[in-house]
Amino acid sequence: MVTSAQLERVAEELLAEFNITSPPIPIESILQHPKPGMWEELDMSQISGGFFQVTANYSPRMSMARLLVRQLARCPWGIERGLDAIKKDQTAQHVFARMLVMPKAMITQLEAKSQTPETISQHFEVPDDEARQRLEELKND
Repeated sequence: MVTSAQLERVAEELLAEFNITSPPIPIESILQHPKPGMWEELDMSQISGGFFQVTANYSPRMSMARLLVRQLARCPWGIERGLDAIKKDQTAQHVFARMLVMPKAMITQLEAKSQTPETISQHFEVPDDEARQRLEELKND
């Protein structure tokens, strides 16, 4: 089993691999341009429009983040970091997707008054409910 702390470290490592230092996290670009040892390059135009859940502002970004998580869980880079343990755990995949698009370090760098679901949603370009869940997860750590 992979712990929340381990997933946070892997998220940080992935962002460092792609030299990402500020939000919003370019999920589509990461998917399309993997580093060596990762998944095969994805052509986003080949992905069905029905794949992207559009239930709220920015919800397609969360669909892409979950796709990224599934790619990571199956690729050599992710397997080396224990991500194959979440390959069949949808809850863990959703948690890890939130970690990727709303990295802990980037949230904690914000002023306390800016750490609200609404501000996080706008800053990281994620749905309000996902921002709310991420803040709850960070509180429980």
